Amino acid sequence: MKQPDIIVVGSGFSGAVMAERLASQSNKRVLILEQRAHIGGNCYDYKNADGILIHQYGPHLFHTNKQHVWEYLSQFTQWHPYEHEVLSSVEGKLVPLPFNLNTLDALYPQEQANEISKLLISHFGEGAKVPILELKQSEEHLLRELSALVYDKFFVNYTVKQWGCKPEDISPEVTARVPVVISRDNRYFNDPYQAIPAQGYAALFERMLAHENIEVQLNCDATKRIALDSASGNILFDGAVFHGKLVFTGMLDALFGYIHGDLPYRSLRFDYEHVNVPFYQPATTVNYPNHEAYTRITEFKHILPVETPNTVIVKEYPQQFDRFDDNCNIPYYPVFNEANITAHGAYIACTQGFKQLVVLGRLADYKYYNMDDAVNNALACYQKLASLDD
Repeated sequence: MKQPDIIVVGSGFSGAVMAERLASQSNKRVLILEQRAHIGGNCYDYKNADGILIHQYGPHLFHTNKQHVWEYLSQFTQWHPYEHEVLSSVEGKLVPLPFNLNTLDALYPQEQANEISKLLISHFGEGAKVPILELKQSEEHLLRELSALVYDKFFVNYTVKQWGCKPEDISPEVTARVPVVISRDNRYFNDPYQAIPAQGYAALFERMLAHENIEVQLNCDATKRIALDSASGNILFDGAVFHGKLVFTGMLDALFGYIHGDLPYRSLRFDYEHVNVPFYQPATTVNYPNHEAYTRITEFKHILPVETPNTVIVKEYPQQFDRFDDNCNIPYYPVFNEANITAHGAYIACTQGFKQLVVLGRLADYKYYNMDDAVNNALACYQKLASLDD
């Protein structure tokens, strides 16, 4: 490729959408710098010897209520319909999650379950999603007891494992989002569009980035090839001034040499097991909120079925992110607290001196985005850039 018009750092959804739009709609020469040996970011998947599609970085289950996002991605993939259901291991039983009326029936004697169900419907209406903090404040003692059960058995220990904190450190604002769902719909998501790319995410990304204006360089640490000169506001690429746009979807603290300190993240360890049975568990995902060190087990054959006598599961262990340790140096979740948000704000302020720099995505924005959010944000970002070029 000649000198690129645009450099995109990262080939997850945020970077890939920007690259595809800039190449196909604006006729820009785009160079993607990807630090991993593959495209697709954490959505990367591959087929094993049995033909089972494995999600290398944990399960990614696409769902959206945004029709334009669905239609955009549909240009690059056929879809396999898939509606996600989750079970939780509680009191020796596998019960539906989020907690709903079916969960209620599984954990309570039938007469008591019927009584609580009637109270929930009469107070909140069928189909309502009631935060457990609201149930805790109910005048009905049975509803207060229900909120305590949901908190103690389903939420608090899972959250402690996920975020590495003490129970007393869990914010009431976080607790408030834990719902009891007054329905018998066991689906984890309610969005109108729910499916999996029929050939996998890797194939979807390959089609997105197949445009002749796009070049991808793998195994490339962009922070070693890109420098930001704060005095001049120039961006240097391989030692020379770069005159195009730089779209950065990675960690801002890395881009700016950690001048304001490291932004904390939570990471994950995935332990994969090949099991010589057709199926290991009755659903794609089973949560283990209480005694086990892992938070959940995922079995991939439930997502895209394949005829094979074997199966693959993965156990998920949350851990602290450490950029110096190869065993835990993948950032998955930003750690939201006032100090960290302020620190990220200092890095955002650093970006203001560089007119050619565009930052977006989960890492750069230090926010948790679902896949459709990442696509939606990138499409909006492209439209903003395109309008400035008009």
